[in-house]
Amino acid sequence: MTDTEWYASWFDTSYYHLLYNHRNEEEAREFMERLVHFLALPPGSKVLDLACGKGRHARTLQALGLNVVGTDLSPQSIEFAQQYSNEHLAFQVQDMRIPLENAAFDAVFNLFTSFGYFDHLEDNLQVIKAIGSMVVPEGMLVIDFLNAERVKATLVPEEQVHRGTIVFNIKREVLKGKVIKHIAFSDQGKVFQYTEQVQLLGMSDFQTLLEDHFRIQDVFGDYRLSPFDPDTSPRLILIAKKR
Repeated sequence: MTDTEWYASWFDTSYYHLLYNHRNEEEAREFMERLVHFLALPPGSKVLDLACGKGRHARTLQALGLNVVGTDLSPQSIEFAQQYSNEHLAFQVQDMRIPLENAAFDAVFNLFTSFGYFDHLEDNLQVIKAIGSMVVPEGMLVIDFLNAERVKATLVPEEQVHRGTIVFNIKREVLKGKVIKHIAFSDQGKVFQYTEQVQLLGMSDFQTLLEDHFRIQDVFGDYRLSPFDPDTSPRLILIAKKR
């Protein structure tokens, strides 16, 4: 990993969390409740929240009776999350391409489009391989990703987002199989520019990525676990079982 990788710098800033502070906590909690119920995870199951950010999903999973480990590349996010650590909830800084040692999880959750950030598709395979090595036989994987077709059809090229005294100027484009977001703003006399990019992976891409390690069992299109429709669903939520 180098300092030039955009996700290593942008995700570790306070501005990233400020821009996305509108996230619906109740919706996130209800989504976790539905997933745990659907997966029929027994109390005490050991699960991983992969790319956990500040730990909002991990905290809910632990409150639902699971033993949770949350990992993320951002030291700032993990430092924040660790204030909630207890005997059933732990956090650590970790690159998602590298498996945790001696891990044996009943389920792995990768939520809120925390996948497809890399420049090279081979890194995606490395992530899936790492997950596969950490999941017990017949264990489960949940990937909550954007719906690429709908993103392309509804892309907003430019917008301004106001957060307190800061105005985020955002431009979006689809280029070389990625949706790229250019973010510019000023704060305390300084000008900042960051870029987000996510690979526009669809169902067939995930089938190829997962086929050596997991079998896709179910596909949903939103946080209420409605059926997936490639034209209208806001999300692509995959439920897969380890081979």
